[in-house]
Amino acid sequence: MVCFGVWAVCFPQSGKTKNLIIVTLDGMRWQEVFSGADSVLINSKYTEDKDEVKKKYWSSSAMERRKMLFPFLWTTVAGKGQLYGNRTLGNTVALSNPYHFSYPGYNELFTGFPDKRMNTNDAIANPNLNVLEFINNQQGFKGKVVTFSSWERFPQILNTKRSGLPVYSGYVPVKNKDANARLSYLNEMQHDVPHYLGDSTRLDFITYEFGKEYLKQYKPRVLYLAFDETDDMAHAGNYKFYLERAKQEDGYIKSLWEMIQKDPFYKDQTSILITCDHGRGNDPLDSWRDHGENVKGSENTWFAVLGPDTPETGEIKTPTTIYHKQIAQTMASLLGLDFKAFAQHEVGESIRSVMK
Repeated sequence: MVCFGVWAVCFPQSGKTKNLIIVTLDGMRWQEVFSGADSVLINSKYTEDKDEVKKKYWSSSAMERRKMLFPFLWTTVAGKGQLYGNRTLGNTVALSNPYHFSYPGYNELFTGFPDKRMNTNDAIANPNLNVLEFINNQQGFKGKVVTFSSWERFPQILNTKRSGLPVYSGYVPVKNKDANARLSYLNEMQHDVPHYLGDSTRLDFITYEFGKEYLKQYKPRVLYLAFDETDDMAHAGNYKFYLERAKQEDGYIKSLWEMIQKDPFYKDQTSILITCDHGRGNDPLDSWRDHGENVKGSENTWFAVLGPDTPETGEIKTPTTIYHKQIAQTMASLLGLDFKAFAQHEVGESIRSVMK
């Protein structure tokens, strides 16, 4: 039995998952995840160096294309985990919130509550309890839950003033007095690299390096990495860079997974959940750059799960609909916890097929 400190309730913990890694690829479309590069977009005004892009990402087979773009997802995760959201097979993953942009998407993802009040990307403190805050208050997790994000808004989304969670967003440094030399170097380097994404959003490479190094030194039990560049490149209308950032982030996840499989603290005791905050448009073609309540299709999403408690089902082909509001409780359930029992708002049911 596992007993939880702030809330004096006990639950049996029968699974093998003791640690959880969460990764989000902001605005990453389900179309590329399940079918790879889009030939219409490759041949459009949105793609420079068309021959180079075709060489890297094009095949007549959708299965080959998706593996070229997301080799980790379509080898390791497809072989040992699960992927949800291929709408061509009737397997639907969607947002419940009506707004289809970042803050409302992340609120739904982490609170399980598609709160209609959260219709902003402004720096407003989220009033809703989030699952990371809940986990951090459980015995054995206190001080072992951490977030690194490229976008600056996560301190408000996760309400750090209330939750006390360490959230290193934008250009916020790691200030731990015992931080190792690599983390101290990253604190400096993030300011020296070009600010291609502006002065509030750092490069995903820096976010990844921070998360990886923090994992090595401090052994958090829950690590959340929030990447942003797929959304930035899509808004910029640069399909080549959008594809390159997607493949780059798949590589980051692969490297992270391989690293934890060599660490006795994490090996065979860690699950990873990969998803996004919203989708993008598809028809008309120009709408691939955008999302929002008036952009058809931007409610359509996807997610993947890999870990010791997840059946090796691969691509889920069952015609069904799953909503992002279910993912918060699923995260808690993977750790043997019941977030829904303590949240003072609606929380979606866990996705039972994710666990054995």
